[in-house]
Formats: sequence, structure tokens, C-alpha cells
Amino acid sequence: MADSTPEDRDEASTPDDTATADATSSVGEPGSVGAKSSGDEPRSGDEPTSDDDAQAASAAATALDADLDGQADDAADADDSDSDDADSDDFETHHSPALIATAVALPVVLIVAVLVAAFIALRAPVEREPLALGPVPAPAADGPACQALLPALPAELGDYTKATLVEPAPPATRAWQLPDGGDPITLRCGLDRPLEFNRASPLTVIDGVKWFQVRDEAGKTGTWFAVDRETYIALTVPDGSGTSAVQTVSDTINANLPAREPTPGEL
Repeated sequence: MADSTPEDRDEASTPDDTATADATSSVGEPGSVGAKSSGDEPRSGDEPTSDDDAQAASAAATALDADLDGQADDAADADDSDSDDADSDDFETHHSPALIATAVALPVVLIVAVLVAAFIALRAPVEREPLALGPVPAPAADGPACQALLPALPAELGDYTKATLVEPAPPATRAWQLPDGGDPITLRCGLDRPLEFNRASPLTVIDGVKWFQVRDEAGKTGTWFAVDRETYIALTVPDGSGTSAVQTVSDTINANLPAREPTPGEL
């Protein structure tokens, strides 16, 4: 068997070394299959997960629901507006101008009615207590002159109206009071000649009747005596009542009793 030379040994080892180098080059070369497989593998941070898909689907559903709710609210608002317009049209259609005018005028009529009722109530006479008058000597109270005069006296003397007297009332006597009471106007017929009436007494003629006045400063009244008739007639009026009472009674006396000359007392 021939011994191998160094060259033969080199040639024998060359295929193995070449194969080994090729394998090493294949592993380290960027264009190799192994390198491409490792570079194309996706990274964990870039790959979408199932949780991301669920969140995206939930957000889309929420947005859809919100959009649908907004459309429903808009439709409801439109329906309400249409309903209000329809109600307004119905009101204007079913309420005629005459009905509206009546509704406006009715409160005014009620207010006027209340005011009128209040005015009537204020003007209505108050229920007064019967008036008590003390007796005064009147010897001719039952005479023809008083019997003719008393029925002719009016029921009103200015603002004063006829008063009811407490029984037994003095004969041939009348009285008038204000609606709310107060000091009365009184008339007495058939009296004696007043003591103060004498030849020096001043007389006042009112509507054809001669009067002699006596003042009561304490009582704040004035008593007028008719002194030119068949009998003496006294008319007492409170201060501030005016002259209408004396004038009205003068007219009644002059119309029902004949005049005569006064007969005053001595000085």
C-alpha cells in the first residue's frame, strides 16, 4: 500500500472544509433562509389582540346607540312642537271672539257688581235704637193745630230721617236722626209760651214763619220757637246740622197753620 503524500492529505480534507465553510456562511448570511424567517416574524407589540378588538366593537356600539338616542330625542321634540302647535290651533279654532270677550268682561262685571253692592250697603239705613225723649209741658198737644201739623211733617229733614220713639212717647212729638244715630232733631207741638220770649226778643222770619231762638251752649243745640201760630211749636236742632230742617218745617207750618200776631210776654 503506497504512503499518501501531503498533497493527497490536503485534497482529502478540502471537501469537508468547504462544506463546513458553506454551512457557516449560510447561517451568517443575511440573504439566507434562516435569516429571513427570523426577520419576518411579527413582534408581540405590533400584533392586534382580542381585547383590542372587543374594545373597538364596544366603542362603535356605544357611538351607534348615542346616535340613535339623539335621533329619537329630535323626533320627540318635533312631535311635542307639532302637538303644541296643534293645541294652539285648536284653541284659536274652538274659542270664538265672542267667547273670549265674555271671558274678559266677566271679571269686570263682577267687580262692578261688588262695588255697587258695597255702595248700596253703605247707603242703607242702619237699624237704630228707639229714641227716648223726656216729657215737657204741652197743654195744647191734643189741640186742632197739632193734629193738623204732625201728619204733614216730612219723613226726612236733609240727611236726618224719622226716628222711632220709646213708648210711651210724649204727645205731639217727632224726632229725626242721622243714619248712624247721634243727636236728634226734635219737634214738640202745643207748648206754653217760652219764658224767655218777651217784647224785646229778636225774631227771625223764615219762609213766612216768625221764629224766636233759644241757645243751649252746654248742649250745643238751638231751639227755635214758632211764635206766630195758634200754638207754640219748638224745633230743637244740634249745632252743625244746617238750616234745612228749620226751612222745611217752616214750609210745613206755613202750609197747614194760619198765621197770627205774636203775643210776647212782658219785660
